[in-house]
Amino acid sequence: MSIGAMTGWPSKEALTRVGVPPVRTALDVLLWAALACWLVMSAYAAKVFHGWGVVLPPLGLLCFAAAALLFHRWTVERRLLPSLAPLLVIALLGGGAYGAGAEGTAVLLWVLIAFLALRGLPPAPAVGVWAVLLAVILLAEVGSLLDTVVTMGAVLLGGYTLRLDGQARAAGFLLLAQERAARAAEAESAALAERARIAREIHDVLAHSLSAQLVHLEAARLQIEGGYDREQVLRRVVEARGMARLGLVETRQALAALRGGLAPVEDYLRELAVDGVRAEFAGESRLLDADASQAVRRVAQEAVTNARKHAPGAAVTMRLEYGEGAVTLEIRDEGTEETGSELGASGSGYGLLGMRERAELLGGSLEAGPTASVDEGTGGDKDPYGSGRCDRPGTKGFTVRLRVPA
Repeated sequence: MSIGAMTGWPSKEALTRVGVPPVRTALDVLLWAALACWLVMSAYAAKVFHGWGVVLPPLGLLCFAAAALLFHRWTVERRLLPSLAPLLVIALLGGGAYGAGAEGTAVLLWVLIAFLALRGLPPAPAVGVWAVLLAVILLAEVGSLLDTVVTMGAVLLGGYTLRLDGQARAAGFLLLAQERAARAAEAESAALAERARIAREIHDVLAHSLSAQLVHLEAARLQIEGGYDREQVLRRVVEARGMARLGLVETRQALAALRGGLAPVEDYLRELAVDGVRAEFAGESRLLDADASQAVRRVAQEAVTNARKHAPGAAVTMRLEYGEGAVTLEIRDEGTEETGSELGASGSGYGLLGMRERAELLGGSLEAGPTASVDEGTGGDKDPYGSGRCDRPGTKGFTVRLRVPA
């Protein structure tokens, strides 16, 4: 517990019923009810109230209750001078009881004042109030010096002990509230992360599918403009339609993967290995988690699509290697000697950039560039994205290398 908590105002939570079990609240109510009954009965036991005077003890009790409530309110608001006024009222009630001859009632009221001050005020004014009341009781000579000192000493220790207990309870409640808030924030963050992951997966699937369709439709447009025969143009349109259907299938696969229904990534790469694409595998095969598997699939899709766009007809090799604590996917095309195609300018130019961001989110890395520079580790960042690929006709190929923990 901090020094400020021991020497300053008690926290608001310590002065209220926040975090107090219902059983403890019921016991406190019973205790105060017993004290109220004892105050009234002790006043009557003094046999000093006669006639209309018999209504004075109940009225005094109501005044005490009102003063105690005002004291509680102003201590919660941390207003020192207004908090002392209700204590003065209770002290005057005790003085009235003492003057009427009800010495026991007076002493109990003064003791309760000391207890309330030690419980709710800062230590310095609380001890000051306690000292004044000790002097008052000594001057009233309602008991021996030893009894008075022992009683007020017990009040001092008991009141401050209950004050510290209240502080500890309040601290525990605040920690619990903070933990609940942290859990709620964590749950919200997890929900937002899951939404972002779903959006990223759907975006990647659709971006790949639409990009592939654009490749075939652009090829069909060029064939129509070049006067190609109907069968060749129709084949491109059919391929575009097939890519649309494949995009729907991949969207369903992505959603299934997000739900945990994930097929081995090797099966997917084998399905992708058509039309001059070869798949190779190294290391001991194992089932990857959803994030790593999706990263491998999306990078393979993007890299193969880019190879077909920028190096049509070139041989492409996909190699998936299982290492210790990570997997590495390498997609390498051998380049082409053909003249440039307008298909190389299609697409948004941000496919591999999105794949790099995905890899970095998983704690991995992605390199993309001319094969020689990627192998040497010196040119992986040179124009790796979009239509401006570095493997123009006559180059020795392009390589995309993904490494993710798995």
